[in-house]
This record gives sequence, structure tokens and C-alpha cells, in this order.
Amino acid sequence: MQLVLEKRAERSGTIALVSPLIAIGLTVVTMVILFAILGKNPLLALHAYFIAPLTDGYSLQEIAVKATPLVMIAIGLSLCYLANAWNIGAEGQFLIGAVAGSWIAVKTQGTDAGAWVLPAMLVLAAAAGALYALIPAICKVKFGASEILTSLMLVYVADLFLDYLVRGPWRDPNGFNFPTTAEFDPVATVPLLIEGGRLHLGSIIALLAGC
Repeated sequence: MQLVLEKRAERSGTIALVSPLIAIGLTVVTMVILFAILGKNPLLALHAYFIAPLTDGYSLQEIAVKATPLVMIAIGLSLCYLANAWNIGAEGQFLIGAVAGSWIAVKTQGTDAGAWVLPAMLVLAAAAGALYALIPAICKVKFGASEILTSLMLVYVADLFLDYLVRGPWRDPNGFNFPTTAEFDPVATVPLLIEGGRLHLGSIIALLAGC
């Protein structure tokens, strides 16, 4: 008797629903086993990961702040995957976009630049990230290179470039030698939604974009 593997014409709704749940379940089981091996209480670890962040307003804000760029990246990647383009370098494209947008903030720092700064940063960031994603696309079309490998390798290029900037020409001279830029002017920052917190308008934009 010979087994023959046949590719599904389309994925069933049940598989689409159950697969993420199985992945989450296996992740939790693996985490519990690892903490048990290390001699730590797995229940305390699960509480710290899944319950504690939901128990106060500040933690909820932090979850939203950290989820915002991930949501925006996921929306962009969904378009890639619909086109059967396996873009694995979203992190690098995000970093290059952040660098491009920050260039405007750095160059206008301490000037009388007006309300145009933030929209210009967003447009330049989007354009720079898209152009960076174009590199693996060109390599695939012209040379047949795998976009999985090229897009992934370009992540490290973007990361090193950002590291060079914050340790070199963009480093805050009053930052006690930490690899950060000087604080941006208010016109170059996304408005906060809650005073005293970090939740910002970008979180709302990401939520609306995902709807």
C-alpha cells in the first residue's frame, strides 16, 4: 500500500480555526515544561504572562503601545501573502521606515517647523519601508533569489544601520552615552491619548486599519 500526499485545494474553516489554538496550546505546554525543569513554579509564570498584564490600566496601555507596530506590520504582510510573496523582512522594513521618518524629526529639531512635520514623517517612513521591501522583490525577479532569504538578511542590515545612527551621528550628546537620539520636538511625536501614559493616536489608527 502506497501513501500519496495531495495538496488541499483550499484550507477548511475548521483547520483555520483550530491551527492557531493548537499552536498556542503547544507553546503553553512547552513553557510549563521549561519552567518546571528550571525549578520555577509554572503557574506563577503563566499568571505573570497572561493575567498580570490585564490587571491595571498602565499595563493595558503598554500592551496596546507594543501591539501597535505589530498590527501595522501584520496588515502590510497580509497583502504580501495574498500575492504569494513570502516577505520575512518586515522588521527591517519597519526599522528603515522609522529611520527615514526620524530623519525629518532630527533635522527639524529645535527649529520653528510646524504641523507638517508629523505627516511628512509618516509619508517618508512608508515610502522608505516600501522601497526597502522592493530590494528582495527585484532580486527575485532579476536573479531568482529567494525572497525569504534576502528579506530576512536585510533585517540585519537595517538593524546595524539603526545601531550606527544612534551610537554615532544621531546620538544624544546629553544622553549619558546611551544609544538614543535626543527627544523629538512635540510636532514630531504622535499625540498621546491619556495624560501620564504612553497610549497614543497610532494605536487607534492601527485598530481602524485592521478593521
